[in-house]
Amino acid sequence: MHAALLLQILDYAGVAVFAVSGALTAGRKSLDLVGVVVIALVTATGGGTLRDLLLDRHPVFWIAEPAYLLVIIAAALLTVPYVRYRRPPLKLLQIADALGLAFFSIAGAQVAETTQHSGVIVVMMAAITGCSGGVLRDVLCNDIPMILRRGSIYAGAVVAGGVVYVLVGALGAPRLLTTLLGMGAIAGVRFAAIAWNLTLPVFRLPEEPSKPD
Repeated sequence: MHAALLLQILDYAGVAVFAVSGALTAGRKSLDLVGVVVIALVTATGGGTLRDLLLDRHPVFWIAEPAYLLVIIAAALLTVPYVRYRRPPLKLLQIADALGLAFFSIAGAQVAETTQHSGVIVVMMAAITGCSGGVLRDVLCNDIPMILRRGSIYAGAVVAGGVVYVLVGALGAPRLLTTLLGMGAIAGVRFAAIAWNLTLPVFRLPEEPSKPD
């Protein structure tokens, strides 16, 4: 499979799953259809937009290819009737978000890789691509962003997958294999964190001793 085609497939899959994630969040907040579409668009395009701006790629991906917007809107609107007739499991939002994180983060890594940046920048762009849309989604829906929730293994999953992608690629593995391993690492860490409530250590300042009256 050609790298350009693989990158495009990952992008479409990533924005579609992130659109579903955004639509489910909007439904949890009881927003109307306009709100559902807006949150889906922000969730699905936020990370890629910031990535393209930082890498000085003009125009950004959804302006260059408006088909992305059609994919996002279609995914969001199809989510609405689905959840009306079949109540989604409580963890469906997290599962959809984990899949979108895996698809979109590695797509972001591949974009950075095509611009000949170092491995560190590739991993950073993977994290920005995968996490920024979710941050915007949560802020607009008045939630604490998932990457800032206490002990949440979210951005750390992207970093782990990005490192796997870079290291396996450096060993000369085929692009498809590095892509699947990178996505698998991200999704695997997130699924493990969801299933077993895994968390990172929490940094807490010691309490100041009370002053005598």
